Amino acid sequence: MIRVGIGYDIHRLAQGKPLVLGGVAIPYELGFVAHSDGDVLCHAIADALLGAAGLPNIGVLFPDTDPAFKDADSLKLLSKVVDVLKEKRSIPVQLDANIIAQRPKIQPYIQAMRTKIAQCLHIPVESVSVKPRTNEEVGPEGRGEAISAQVVLLITTEGP
Repeated sequence: MIRVGIGYDIHRLAQGKPLVLGGVAIPYELGFVAHSDGDVLCHAIADALLGAAGLPNIGVLFPDTDPAFKDADSLKLLSKVVDVLKEKRSIPVQLDANIIAQRPKIQPYIQAMRTKIAQCLHIPVESVSVKPRTNEEVGPEGRGEAISAQVVLLITTEGP
């Protein structure tokens, strides 16, 4: 059976925080305000996977009230989500993502993100699309106050 999932995440930006997207550290004067490392791309992918499998969202699995997830590496959390799906006999097949950020320029880091995500999901890099988008100076992303990610993906599953 083929199932579709959709994921979305947004985090504010602030001085003195690291900026990590798709498991890739990006040099920038601002970073995510979040309980974990705030990687909106990994969070959106995790929610899309969980949604496709009919499971609760990432906040249920990794609550921001749990100190164990303080400053957590979101790529490692995503790997745990992949393991949860594997137990349900569900596997990722293809992923399409948008990262919405006016600044910094994301394009130089896209191939590294695709590679890390493909490795984490155990799928070919050709099955991972990540596209940087600006928000034409509209909304929090356009004003440089936040970065968001949108994800659509397919999984296959042996269950209903």
